[in-house]
Amino acid sequence: MTTTLIKPIADNLILLNNVSWETFNHLLQELGDNRNQRLSYYLGALEIMSPLGEHENNNRFIDDIIRTIANELNLNLKKFGSLTLKSNKKRQGVEPDSCYYLKNEPLVRNKQHIDLTIDPPPDLVLEIDITSGSLDKLPIYANLQIPEIWRYDGKQLTVFVLEKDRNSYQKLKQSPNFPWLDLALIPQLIKQSLEIGETATLKQFRQLLKTNIN
Repeated sequence: MTTTLIKPIADNLILLNNVSWETFNHLLQELGDNRNQRLSYYLGALEIMSPLGEHENNNRFIDDIIRTIANELNLNLKKFGSLTLKSNKKRQGVEPDSCYYLKNEPLVRNKQHIDLTIDPPPDLVLEIDITSGSLDKLPIYANLQIPEIWRYDGKQLTVFVLEKDRNSYQKLKQSPNFPWLDLALIPQLIKQSLEIGETATLKQFRQLLKTNIN
C-alpha cells in the first residue's frame, strides 16, 4: 500500500497516512523495544514521535510524583512505561509516555509482558502533549478501554475519564485514582523543580503528603 508522508509537524514528530496495520506491526518488530521513538496508529495514520528534552523531563518528573504518592500511601504500583498497547481486532495501537496499574495491580503483579486480549488495560496513562497538531490518541485509548488519562500540555494537567457507555472521555477536575489530589499542584511542582531542583521539590511534596495523611 502506498504511504503519503506529511511533512514533519515538529522537529520530533512526523505523520504518515495510508499505512497498513501490517506495516505498523512490522515496524514495531523491526524497531524493537530499545528505542526512543513512540508510535501511534489510528485509522491508517501512523505517528512517529521522538521525545525532546522538555517532553521527556516533564514525563519523568510527573512519573516521580506518581511514584512518590504510591510510596507514601503504601499503594502497590506496577509501572510499564511506554508499553505498546494495541488491539489486533480493532487495528489500533498506541505507546503512552507512561502507564500504571493500581486497582488491577494484583492481576498483573507477576507479569512482565501484557497481552490486552487476556490482561486488563493499565489503570492510568500519562500523555505529554506539548506539540500542537499531534495525533488525537483519545479514540485509541477509548477503544482499548483505558479508564483514566492524564494529559500535560506544558502548562496544564487535564484528566480524562472513560465513559464506557459512550466509549468516550469526559474531562474531570479530580483523578478517580487519587481523588484527594489537587491537580493544579502538579504544574506548580514542575515549575518549582526548575527553580530549586527536582530532589528538593519531591522532598517537599513528600512532606506535604505525610502532613495531609496524618
